[in-house]
Amino acid sequence: MDITPKTKLMEILNAYPELEEKVIAMAPPFKNLKNPILRKTVGKLATLAKVAHIGGLDVREFVNDLRSEVGLAPLEGEVTDDSFQLSATAPDWIKGEPKHIVDGTAMLDAGEHPLNRVNELMSEISPGEHILLKTNFIPLPMIDAMKKQNYKVYHTENEGNQHQTFILKL
Repeated sequence: MDITPKTKLMEILNAYPELEEKVIAMAPPFKNLKNPILRKTVGKLATLAKVAHIGGLDVREFVNDLRSEVGLAPLEGEVTDDSFQLSATAPDWIKGEPKHIVDGTAMLDAGEHPLNRVNELMSEISPGEHILLKTNFIPLPMIDAMKKQNYKVYHTENEGNQHQTFILKL
């Protein structure tokens, strides 16, 4: 199996289970991979490029470190992932009060994945309303999941590595 920035985390962990500890050591926000719920949802959604971004790592170094661990040659040339793009300007719809606020960091610390709670809340709110997800990392798999469900998403980072992800029901 090849390891590239576009390889899904779960594919890597299934093929090379010994890399789990390496991923957690390099990208501490993924310490919750030991939680079966988080592992199942995030593992299927997150590419290695997204794991690197969430962990604050250089994509090339991260992928090449994993490749080295399993005896693969380093990737040559430019290593990028174009799927990581967040809006630069805040939309008007985030200026109102969110209908609900979800503390994703606390949920993960308690062994729960916030995706189920966010989906539950999104089904309860009306079009034009939004919720706010607070985390201590960029929740790229969650952002992707919400976009795939045709919700509008805006993400911002505040001081102290506090991330806010606004999700609007259309």
